[in-house]
Amino acid sequence: MADARAIAEETARASYGRLLAWLSARTGDVAAAEDALADAFRAALENWPEKGLPNSPEAWILTTARRKLIDQARKNKTRVEAVSALLLAAEETEDEANSERSIPDKRLELMFACAHPAIDASVRTPLMLQTVLGLDAARIASAFLISPKAMSARLVRAKRKIKDARIPFETPAIEVLPERINAVLDSIYAAFGTGWNDFDGADEGSSDLAHEAIFLATLLTKLAPDEAEVWGLLALTLHAEARREARRHNDIYVPLEEQDVRKWGLSFIEKAEEALARAWSLKKPGRYQLEAAIQSAHANSRLTGRDVSEDVVLLYRRLLEIAPSLGAHVGFAAALANSGQYKQALNCLNLLDDAEITNYQPFWAVRAHILMSLGNTTKASACYDRAIGLASDASVRRFLQEKKRHLVVGN
Repeated sequence: MADARAIAEETARASYGRLLAWLSARTGDVAAAEDALADAFRAALENWPEKGLPNSPEAWILTTARRKLIDQARKNKTRVEAVSALLLAAEETEDEANSERSIPDKRLELMFACAHPAIDASVRTPLMLQTVLGLDAARIASAFLISPKAMSARLVRAKRKIKDARIPFETPAIEVLPERINAVLDSIYAAFGTGWNDFDGADEGSSDLAHEAIFLATLLTKLAPDEAEVWGLLALTLHAEARREARRHNDIYVPLEEQDVRKWGLSFIEKAEEALARAWSLKKPGRYQLEAAIQSAHANSRLTGRDVSEDVVLLYRRLLEIAPSLGAHVGFAAALANSGQYKQALNCLNLLDDAEITNYQPFWAVRAHILMSLGNTTKASACYDRAIGLASDASVRRFLQEKKRHLVVGN
């Protein structure tokens, strides 16, 4: 029993997303495919200890799940074309199991379905995490700071939308591929950001999301290896993850320029640089590549001592040309300040819309630093107060409080 359970659990970890994607693509019904797959795994735990392990556990699970879908479709009198597709799939699955060929990988198509324009943007990332990785609603809910009940309801609605709207499980046409794949990338990056920004480490489910997102980004490089931004996203997440252990000391946030590089994960940086080189070789620059290049420059500066401040300014200028955003504008201002161009940096911040920056904590932190550097301690102190009030985690608040304390002591 122990061996059977271990094999079933290993098959679930390694193959869940691929099996669910294959079944969902055949039926257009993600929820039904999930139920059938769950039944198949339960059947494996009952069957394998008595009858022995099958030659191909993955194919056994898929065949069993497919049969359950056919039975359920017939009971529900599902439309004829769906049953026909399942019957055809049954024959293909048997052939694949007998020939030991690998089951076609439809995970990319599943990702595109999850990030389809018809799916609400707020649920795309949770939907991808559940369907491709098999994370349960409770774990996802804890990371996104909502109740498991509310998250479950959102996921159910999204899956129903895929079914009712007959959202296709396919790779989009070449003319819309860049736009559609960006939605997939944005969803993965949102998952990474949710986990990586968990400075306090109070939520294990949240911090684990960063690792799950890196797994998805890595998977995407295998499914869409000719898309430069896919490699750019992987490089960006790996560079950030490399610094995880160095971002905090004595429960206080440590900015990149002050981090102990001995705590950096150099293997992550090496992989990030390889991914970034692959991205540049495809000669299709984009947002994620440029953000990864900025992180690469910072890492290179800390590891070699080389001044890259002007390089970072140029990279931010290019980023603002192709993907302007509030974060990019604030980052550009910080880059200008780091290169000694404080007045230009302040002017850059002054151009931003008041409504956008009101509750954007990085704006106030960067503005405080610039004003302090220009000698305007009164306004700098007020900006630090604003940034402290907007900081959502304790380690960042303590860092900003220390900055303000030194500002006051210095005067």
